[in-house]
Amino acid sequence: MSTATYYPELARRVRSQRELQPDLYGDFDFDQQPERLATEPNVDSALPPWAADRELILEDDRVVELMSTATMLGDVVADPYAALMKTHSVTQLIDMLKRACREGIEAVPEAPPELAAFIAAMEATPEWIDFDLVREGARQERIPTALVAPFITRGAFIATFTNSYAALPMALTGALSGKRAARRVNETASFFTVTTLPGALDRYGPGFEAAAMVRLMHSMVRYNALKKSDKWDVAIYGMPVPQVDQMPAGMIGQYLLAHKVRKEGRTQFTAEERAVIEFARYRCFLLGLPEELLPAEPADIVHVMHARSALLRHGFDSICEELVRGTMAAYLRPGTSWFDRCAEAVEKSFSKLTFVKTFCNGDSEIAGAMGVTLGPTDLVRIALTTPFISGRFAAVTQASRIPVLRDITDAYVIGLIKLRLATYGKPEFTSDAAHYTPVPH
Repeated sequence: MSTATYYPELARRVRSQRELQPDLYGDFDFDQQPERLATEPNVDSALPPWAADRELILEDDRVVELMSTATMLGDVVADPYAALMKTHSVTQLIDMLKRACREGIEAVPEAPPELAAFIAAMEATPEWIDFDLVREGARQERIPTALVAPFITRGAFIATFTNSYAALPMALTGALSGKRAARRVNETASFFTVTTLPGALDRYGPGFEAAAMVRLMHSMVRYNALKKSDKWDVAIYGMPVPQVDQMPAGMIGQYLLAHKVRKEGRTQFTAEERAVIEFARYRCFLLGLPEELLPAEPADIVHVMHARSALLRHGFDSICEELVRGTMAAYLRPGTSWFDRCAEAVEKSFSKLTFVKTFCNGDSEIAGAMGVTLGPTDLVRIALTTPFISGRFAAVTQASRIPVLRDITDAYVIGLIKLRLATYGKPEFTSDAAHYTPVPH
């Protein structure tokens, strides 16, 4: 890691990992640039040429430093807690964390100092968060979460598997098989869905607890990758699940919104859009992302997301393809009734379309090479169901803007979200090294 010119505080946070967790990071070389970090020009990166000009991004020293630094950042408070796996069972760690989230740290008399530090960091809401905007943003996000997200989550989820450097942790955790892949998708959907419920991100809300559990899971993956797996080569992959890899999942919706704003020739978000952005930024804060990776303005959001791809070396191997195919093939519904099977088929078709349009610039050949085939049957399903899906979404969105209908609409949407959560099942948010998959070199 070179000298920090623009982000000294972030660099300090990265280096502090060694002192905070010597057992895990004592011999981790934070000065060694991993192979995954592509800072040199004229190499293939994860940024598609149609998305942005990589050369211009590499000329921006500030954003190059930000990405290089954040690529080495794990979770300075959750990692030390997860490392207690050497003295505590995973069940104990989860139980203590859940109690601390639900009742406060004082309700856990046996709490180790690592848990107290973890909870305190999540409670330390930064000054840059506006809670009124967060609540309004959650209300708005409930509508697409209830009516659109179920049809596109899988498509967005597989986008995380299109790079071998970023996908390896998922391969190690055994997400290649159908059942595990389905659990991972449903857990992800469940997390993002529950956080939109009223008060979910409040200190004692279910979203706060879900964020803590996701962080613990990521930290367990880090611990197991570095300590229990002989497949993790720090010189190639660097930090397992770095914060920079969590940004796309947390900010994809906001990136698409920022992109839309810029396409319309605007430089600012409307008040309504700003609330949605603030909600996402707070949710990302609870997940452990530093403020530096959570810009608030349209141009900055687009720039940072493009920079992350521009500095991630291109790589798509057989492991990626297996992850993509396994996730596309996974059956996500809780039952196998006629309705469940139809809903599954429609969701799969929409997820394929989302993947092709959002991540492959509409090129089905590119998608096909990655294991996602959008066929004629998919297009027929989409054509038949789009009028209902988009019509309902448009009607509910419109109704939510009429003061007299706002509460009725919100109650309807909350009811739908609770039904969605039931179909996603109870998330476990765990990572057990015993289930880790040997990954071929």
